[in-house]
Amino acid sequence: MGWLWAIIVGFLLGLIAKAIIPGKQHSPLWLTTIFGMLGAIAGNAIAGAAGVAATPGIDWSRHAFQLVAAIIIVALGDMAYMAMWGNKKRQRA
Repeated sequence: MGWLWAIIVGFLLGLIAKAIIPGKQHSPLWLTTIFGMLGAIAGNAIAGAAGVAATPGIDWSRHAFQLVAAIIIVALGDMAYMAMWGNKKRQRA
């Protein structure tokens, strides 16, 4: 059940990060989900290091760390994706 939640949270974080980042992102949805999952993992680690990993109630600060990490990872991942596959896609079009 933990993997299912990781996929759902990664999917939502990836979509929110794509919506926040200006411009068009070209990475496919499955890759955005993986980037969102990585953002959630990195955000949890940063929140733990900052001492806000476990708070009573909803962990808004942990979620903020997750979202910021997902935005950074989605942006960097999309740049890497376009650097690797961008020229091939442009040549086909």
